[in-house]
Amino acid sequence: MDLRRWWACMLLPGLIVLPGLSMAAGKCERLVVTGSPDAPPYLWQDPQDPKHLIGASADLLQQVAGELGIKVELLYAGKRAQALDEVRSGRMDMLADAPLTVTELESLDYIHPPLLQNDYLVWTRKGSTLPYTDASDLHGHPGAVSEKARMTAEFGTFAEQQLTLVRTPNLTLAFQKLLLGEVDYVLAGRYSGMATAQSLGMANDLLAFTQPVDKPGLFLAVSHNSACNDPWLRGQLAKKMTELPASGLTEAALLRNIERWKTQVSQRQPPVSTPKQ
Repeated sequence: MDLRRWWACMLLPGLIVLPGLSMAAGKCERLVVTGSPDAPPYLWQDPQDPKHLIGASADLLQQVAGELGIKVELLYAGKRAQALDEVRSGRMDMLADAPLTVTELESLDYIHPPLLQNDYLVWTRKGSTLPYTDASDLHGHPGAVSEKARMTAEFGTFAEQQLTLVRTPNLTLAFQKLLLGEVDYVLAGRYSGMATAQSLGMANDLLAFTQPVDKPGLFLAVSHNSACNDPWLRGQLAKKMTELPASGLTEAALLRNIERWKTQVSQRQPPVSTPKQ
């Protein structure tokens, strides 16, 4: 047997097997996903099924994954830090609402562009004379922001150096401080602020400037330790993220989940009791 025939015999089995391998490499049938359990309308714990997360991020990811033939289960994994640990370790495959941070690049692959853009607005009392065109106008005015807010690193540095911000445990307390006149403004997401204001009956008392003060993205982030993390999955998700903004699905999902959150809040509120004499 000459050398050319020998190489042909050696290579032929590989040529037969390789197409099957390339198809299998790009097929992940199920993703286990988690994220923030307390960030409506993006993600929050389902009161009817506390093991799962619901919200706009969940709806959009289910839509995208369904188009790719992938089943997605969005599970509650504890608070934000616990959820991040589960994904870093590979026990869960993906975060649905990851803020982009340099330190996490060591353990996560971020899918670009983001699933959602979380515009942070300046909220004031109706009738307020606070002037605002950009962030520098807030210098010298007391403000509030929830500890759960996740802004860009650049804005965080600016706020620490230039702004006077009280950090509250949640957005509800920040808005209450605003209405009581303890602060002049609150920094809150466009849709999270809307959901909170409406659920608390504050919508007619608050005003949000339309110009965002910060625009962090909420990214899908796949664990380096996930068995599903391969070029096919990342490429397909990136393609879907690119197509999503023009589809009209994003705002529809956000508005739908604001109403969903409001309904759940109203159902949780106890009935008004008769005052004791």
